[in-house]
Formats: sequence, structure tokens, C-alpha cells
Amino acid sequence: MKIDSPIKYLLFDLGGTLMHARGDWQPVLTAADDALVHVLAENKIQLDAQLFRARLHEYYDQRDKNLMETTYHFVLRQLLVELNYSDVEENIIRKALDALYTVTQRNWQLVDGAYDIIQQLYSQRYRLGVLSNAGDDKDVQQLIAGFGINKYFDFVLTSAACFYRKPHPRSFEFALAHWNANPEETIMIGDTLEADIEGAQKMNMKTIWISQYAKYEPDDFLRIKPHLSLLRLNELLPALENVPLSGRT
Repeated sequence: MKIDSPIKYLLFDLGGTLMHARGDWQPVLTAADDALVHVLAENKIQLDAQLFRARLHEYYDQRDKNLMETTYHFVLRQLLVELNYSDVEENIIRKALDALYTVTQRNWQLVDGAYDIIQQLYSQRYRLGVLSNAGDDKDVQQLIAGFGINKYFDFVLTSAACFYRKPHPRSFEFALAHWNANPEETIMIGDTLEADIEGAQKMNMKTIWISQYAKYEPDDFLRIKPHLSLLRLNELLPALENVPLSGRT
């Protein structure tokens, strides 16, 4: 059992924190988009793969400003309507997206030691949850289940499911509500300084930054100060005792 501590809840980011990419994303995304287009073509729906990816990026620009999630499902449906395919059955849309994610999921793998760390935290009676910015909830749930770690988490919450992207405070509110937890009892563990760390700190949560796969701007690094910074996830277990209850380190 964990030592007596005011910290009861650990909220994890997913991509870049618990899992990372095996290789370069560009060929993977090309193959994934081709898989989606192939399923649509089987159903007599013609869609250019590059147009689909370009439209996704248009929506990305907007969601990064208002922090409201735009799902792949929404983008695909809207694009098909524009192309005069307004009556496409829902099961075809889902089948096409599933084909895309079957390709992308193969490029994700758990961070070294992640399974053992999660298992040990669970055995120490920490309550564990995942809060992930993602454009498709089913994709994330399948990833977590495929890694065999879903049994250790009380919930896996995505922005696709709750509509708000980190660092929007509502995303953290939804996560905390799953536990009926106070922010002061919770640590957010993630790799993105603005979304994970700054967003959680504005909610009065403690934060641990995992920098191994982090991508950040120099200004963010100077401006945002986690309560604790670690290079790798496998440093987490002994470091939990050192999270300051006030201030930064």
C-alpha cells in the first residue's frame, strides 16, 4: 500500500506519456487514409485521401483556438455531405474510420515499463484515470484495451467523448467528476506543458511533467513550471513521494 498521502488520484495523459509512436507518422497516416478511402470506394463513395487529410487540418486550426474537439467522424460526415453523399449510412462511416484506426493503432506502443508501473500504482491503491485529447473515442478505448491496461483505470476519458480539449478547464472537471475528487488530491501526469501541465495547474492540481517524448516551444518551457519534472515514466514511482504540496520544483 502507498504511504499515507493527501494524493489519492493519478490522472494520466496517453500519447507521449503512456504510449509513444514506433516510427514516423507520415507513411502511417498515408496508409491509414488510403484504408479509409478504400472502404468508402467499396460502398461506391469516391473520396480523395489528400482532401480528407487537408480538411482535418483545417478543423485542427479551429479546435486549437477554441479547444472544442472536432471528431474524425464529424469531419468525414461533413466532407461527404459537401461531395453530395448526404445519405451515407452510419455503419459505413464507422467501418471506414475503423479501417483508418486499424492502421494507426499499429504505430503505437506502450512506453518502456508502463505496464509494470501502472500495475504497481494500482496495487498501492492509487486511483488511476486517463484524460486524452483525441479525435475518436473508440480508437482510444481500443488502444487501452489492446495494451491490457484498461482494468487498472477507473475511466478513460477523451476529448471526443466530453467535447473539450485540454487545457480547457471543463475537460479536467469532467475527469475529476468521475471520482468526485478534489483537485488538491490529484496529480496530472503528462508530456505536454500547455495542455497537461498548465491546464491542470489552473485547476489547482499537482503536476508531473514527463519530458522523454515531449515537444514544446522554448517560451512554454520558461513560462510553465511543473511541480515535478522527470525524464522518463519509469522514474515515476519513487518520485511520487517528492511531489511538493505547495510551490514548484
